[in-house]
Amino acid sequence: MKWIRAEHAGKQFFAIVDGDEIRPIHGTPFAEYEESGQKLPLKSVKLLPPVIPPVFYAAGMNYVGHAAEMTGKLDAQKTKIPTRADIGYRANNALIGNGDQIVIPKESSGVVQYEPELVVVIGKKARNVKEAEALSYVFGYTIGNDVSERTWQASDRTLWRAKNSDAFKPMGPWIVTDVDLDALTTRVRLNGHQIAEFPTNNMVFGVARYISEITRFITLWPGDVIWMGADSPTHDMVAGDIVEVEIEGIGVLRNAVISET
Repeated sequence: MKWIRAEHAGKQFFAIVDGDEIRPIHGTPFAEYEESGQKLPLKSVKLLPPVIPPVFYAAGMNYVGHAAEMTGKLDAQKTKIPTRADIGYRANNALIGNGDQIVIPKESSGVVQYEPELVVVIGKKARNVKEAEALSYVFGYTIGNDVSERTWQASDRTLWRAKNSDAFKPMGPWIVTDVDLDALTTRVRLNGHQIAEFPTNNMVFGVARYISEITRFITLWPGDVIWMGADSPTHDMVAGDIVEVEIEGIGVLRNAVISET
């Protein structure tokens, strides 16, 4: 099943995607809901980030290739391959949807790069979850682009602006509930040219390990998301570029890049 969060005629709502049409619901997919009985053409609605998470988690350096690539750009201490499933946080203000514009801030050095990521959407309350049972707590999966300002990432003591500037976290276009993680392939296209491809599930630590590790200390709630990290290569984006992150079996997240005016 595919779920979207959409805007139409001034209203925002969740809906089920049914081919070229959508079926809006009353409520949310994370609780009891009713279908409205209405059908709309998919192309007639604006796609929003498919969920606004209560908490927004992110894995760091979760692919060997990306850790090696970042060693030459950042402090080597920050780019070691992790020995455990370490987790960070991102900010909801940075979220934008499919088709929205990535904005490079005025004060940026210009070294702004994409990071294509699988995004896990939690479906039910989870605490002290065993790794073998962890995937049963997943509602579905979507796509993220963890836009990163590398100069700030290297110089700041935290990632507050390098990762969380407004419009730095495109997510979408929808949530897919039936996914075979081992069958997924991630691709990146910049201005129509494919520049990256890797097996999505080729992670240092997988989805189940992260859920299990997080819930040893922190309760996950329906609608929370976990961004699972990116593999190499990552390249600079400039105003005028179009970046597409495709995860085969989920969809394509497409955003244009502009400069702040």
